[in-house]
Amino acid sequence: MEFSAQQIAHFLHGTVEGDPEVKVSSFSKIEEGKPGTLTFLANLKYAHHLYDTEASIVLVNNDFKPEQPVRATLVRVENAYASLAMLLNLVERSKKQRKGIDPSAFIAASATVGDDCYVGNLAYIGEGARIGKNCMIYPFAYIGDNVTVGDHTICYPHVTIYENCAVGERCILHAGCVIGADGFGFAPEGETYKKIPQLGNVIIEDDVEIGANTTIDRAVMDSTVIRKGVKLDNLVQIAHNVEVGENTVMAAQVGIAGSVKIGKHCMFGGQAGLAGHIRVTDHVVFGAQAGVISDVKEPATLLGAPAINAKNFMRSSAIFNRLPDIYRTIGQMQREIEQLKNELHKQ
Repeated sequence: MEFSAQQIAHFLHGTVEGDPEVKVSSFSKIEEGKPGTLTFLANLKYAHHLYDTEASIVLVNNDFKPEQPVRATLVRVENAYASLAMLLNLVERSKKQRKGIDPSAFIAASATVGDDCYVGNLAYIGEGARIGKNCMIYPFAYIGDNVTVGDHTICYPHVTIYENCAVGERCILHAGCVIGADGFGFAPEGETYKKIPQLGNVIIEDDVEIGANTTIDRAVMDSTVIRKGVKLDNLVQIAHNVEVGENTVMAAQVGIAGSVKIGKHCMFGGQAGLAGHIRVTDHVVFGAQAGVISDVKEPATLLGAPAINAKNFMRSSAIFNRLPDIYRTIGQMQREIEQLKNELHKQ
């Protein structure tokens, strides 16, 4: 399927700078652009690639000013990265959707599956489960007893949803993610540990995306809750009784301990970790490997372990590199002070 620069600009509410009739049929990275492809420039770090890319069309922000002649046709838009996402979604929606129930899939007699769903080879849907319309349940997915899955949700291969959990509409659960496994609850009993039954569930609201092999534990009581619009990368761990606020995003290997409450629109870099039972307000940014051990009551950008304000962290990092010299200087100063004291005592 081909689209001209003019058609793309019309769809994105942008403007064309160059040949409006040039056509593309695929996408490419700007540094590896090929004729007949569309690419984008959102980060100015890559701007130098614009002048020699062979891509036919480049999405750029409205305020971008080239420093050299550009061979490619430019489509100027408000936000090049967001516009690229819109085009990719358009292509994704145009793909032929799978339909029908494979004969090898198991669907319990008391389960219900909505219209126009796909249930793949050897998928399992348990007693009392309710699957909405236009869902896609890929091969080997496990949907436990009394689970609800909202309309237009996708469960990729080997997704596991334990009993009594609920997943909203338009969610995407990637391969191998586990929803509703037991939380890590054990009570010391002498020299051993006694398991604490985890009797709650997990509630995932609408428009949530969960990465491959991410795990979200069921609550001890009540629910672990992932609010609408949350995006979790691969290998994220969400412990029991956690609540993640709307439109919060987490990169790979983030770990959230039990009973943490996270506000809206927070951002977590890779391998950030939160200790149990803390509260995080809205609009907080945690850098990669940030370690958080206490409540965060105001919007901030935090780095380091234990995490501190980003500016203070950068200042501290600069000092850290100089610590050996500072240590030697302090040692020399201490020796000089002792010498001065001794000389004063002799007088």
